[in-house]
Amino acid sequence: MVNFGKALMADQFEEWKEYYINYKMMKKKVKQYVQQTQNGGRNHEQVLKEFSRMLDDQIETVVLFLLKEQGHLASRIEKLGQQRAILSDQVDVSQVSQLREAYREVGLDLVKLLRFVDMNATGIRKILKKFDKRFGYRFTDYYVSTRANHPYSQLQPIFKQVGIVAVAGALTRNLATLQDHHGSFTSIYDHPSITLKDPVIEQINHSVQKLTHSTTFLKFLGQHALIVPEDMHSSSDDLVDDQSYHFMSLLLNLVNTFLYMVNTYIIVPTADDYSVSLGAAATVCGVIIGSMAVAQVFSSVYFSAWSNKSYFRPLVFSSIMLFSGNLLYALAYDVNSLTVLILGRLLCGLGSARAVNRRYISDCVPLKIRLKASAGFVSASALGMACGPAFAGLLQTEFKIYGVTFNQNTLPGWVMCVAWVANLFWLWISFKEPDHIAKANAANTQSSDSGHGRSDNLEDGLAQPLLTEAKERQDENVEDNDEKEDPKESHKPATSLAAAYRLLTPSVKVSTCPARWVS
Repeated sequence: MVNFGKALMADQFEEWKEYYINYKMMKKKVKQYVQQTQNGGRNHEQVLKEFSRMLDDQIETVVLFLLKEQGHLASRIEKLGQQRAILSDQVDVSQVSQLREAYREVGLDLVKLLRFVDMNATGIRKILKKFDKRFGYRFTDYYVSTRANHPYSQLQPIFKQVGIVAVAGALTRNLATLQDHHGSFTSIYDHPSITLKDPVIEQINHSVQKLTHSTTFLKFLGQHALIVPEDMHSSSDDLVDDQSYHFMSLLLNLVNTFLYMVNTYIIVPTADDYSVSLGAAATVCGVIIGSMAVAQVFSSVYFSAWSNKSYFRPLVFSSIMLFSGNLLYALAYDVNSLTVLILGRLLCGLGSARAVNRRYISDCVPLKIRLKASAGFVSASALGMACGPAFAGLLQTEFKIYGVTFNQNTLPGWVMCVAWVANLFWLWISFKEPDHIAKANAANTQSSDSGHGRSDNLEDGLAQPLLTEAKERQDENVEDNDEKEDPKESHKPATSLAAAYRLLTPSVKVSTCPARWVS
């Protein structure tokens, strides 16, 4: 990966060199600020205000130069428009061709200006990201939202490209008009779906789209979010979502989903016979089958809260609980205890990690394949529901080993014991904890060791976490330090179901409701 500071220097237009942001200087400043705050030379408020002023000055230089260049381009287009008005009465092919080339020269200069804006916008985004990473909280949210929403904001010319789009529109319209110099002109506004086949216009459109992708995050400011789609061609860190995605881990989540649904329904054909063999009524099979779903109500809460910090450990715990539950279910026949039978099914329900499986797809799978992964989750569930009773039909045999009975009633439990042990072994050697979870845990550990109190509203605002996407989606996560909640308290382990439920986000609470289980 090429260092952005070096790439910025290499791609600069020499004649515009003094108008680019000084990324190298700001990067050094960030390092100095970190050292100064660690040594006690400066407090966080001083650093934030000084860095904000410095970034304001850098952006002002870029914006004023951008406005000046836009004015030059607009002036040139205005003069060319006067020439085109003269040619509308007397058609001269050579003069029309010359005028078209003059418009294209303006277009090439516009492409150059777009490249200038894109490089500076990327630099602003990266230095903000670097500042957040080094200081451990989101200064970006405060800076971008306050500047962009201010009536005198200098960020809007960079991120909304109103003037640039106007210049691009004027060039497109005039070149489209000059394409047919016989007088039967077709307006681009009458046929918006038809694009002008001109290489310069295509370059302009590509550059505008690229710049738009680089500055998408303004639309999320109302939600206090910063989701920035990186340039797909600039550097390897732009593919962080794809690189952090681990197919085997996704597959293990789907296998867990499949096995759990098999585990739920494999006992259905024999549950009534099992209950009768233990001296209960055949109708008790409804309790045996339903007890697993009842226990899942509680497991969804603590598994959802647990998945805030890890995916691997909940899945391991799930496999262990399901192994234990199936073992009790299988042994209930020999100990002749309906209580052991139902307890085994309750343990199986408490091992339900379906909330983790869904959460993993939502948080750790790239957006472009998330729909496929979600379809895989539904398919794995449906396949498990179908295969459970089918497998039970194959277990029509009876024998004993060391006094332990294996028959159509107990074999479902023994088979699932073996399946969950195999799943646990596969999980242990193949599952990879998502990068953002590992980074968040490291950040939480570091912040708990060297946490600082937030004393004024400025830093309270900076501490609010941002939404990540996807995949976002998925930068270094930072601890939530909202003024209504003690950050240390928010990371204490839950000691009750009620405490675990309070840790859940609204979206996770929705995912645990019974309506979702039906689907």
